[in-house]
Amino acid sequence: QVRLVESGGGSVQAGGSLRLSCAVSGYTQSSNCMGWFRQSPDKEREGVAEIDRTERTTYGDSVKGRFTISRDKYSSTLYLEMTSLKPEDSGMYYCAYLDQGYCIAGLSILTDRVLKNLKDFADGGQGTQVTVSP
Repeated sequence: QVRLVESGGGSVQAGGSLRLSCAVSGYTQSSNCMGWFRQSPDKEREGVAEIDRTERTTYGDSVKGRFTISRDKYSSTLYLEMTSLKPEDSGMYYCAYLDQGYCIAGLSILTDRVLKNLKDFADGGQGTQVTVSP
């Protein structure tokens, strides 16, 4: 059982920054594939960033150059540093822990296959709200 607890969300003005954290506990592997996705009421679930077993990072096109994903294996915490925030970045942000078998097989959290069927592939948290005002 994997438990994920997100924190760090809040309200900022456009151009501001936030740092999200995701505390990971339970039966986990520190180098497993993990990522962030977001969802707002008027949009489909969107993959934001992921980090794989080799620490390679991948980003959604809309956040490239502005967001940075990282993790601290010793504290079992995943981070998302968000800068130059835009109103369209608003939404609920979730972290995800990909099932190890899929991680080893090279499946990406950022794909529609995973995002649209998340429970089949990964564990997710309860989310943290990010609101960016103009």
